[in-house]
Amino acid sequence: MTRTVADLMRRNLLTVFNEPDPVRRAAAIAGTYAEDVVWHEPDRVVRGRAALARRAAELRKETPDWVFEPDGPVSVNDDLGHLGFRFGPAGRPPVVTGMDIARCKDGVIVELYTFVDGAGPESV
Repeated sequence: MTRTVADLMRRNLLTVFNEPDPVRRAAAIAGTYAEDVVWHEPDRVVRGRAALARRAAELRKETPDWVFEPDGPVSVNDDLGHLGFRFGPAGRPPVVTGMDIARCKDGVIVELYTFVDGAGPESV
């Protein structure tokens, strides 16, 4: 099944990074990203699905009760997707806001850029 750019943007935010179960998260990662995906975070570059899975697990461990929520609709321009996000404790105002921009090819994300605004979890 080929996923649209909009589908991939929502899966990236909600199905991968909000998933607490490692087995379900691994399945979501396998269906969302290219094997050689490159993820650009503000402070690091993560290369490959396995490294992305480890980083997603780190984020869940650092902020186990936090959730990602979309901040507006997905925007698509050809093979690029954009989705703003809010991140913070479930049921409370977000602590962090930002956006993901992804380049997609053949129904998967091949490159992901995350831009972050806000104070971050260490300020809570």
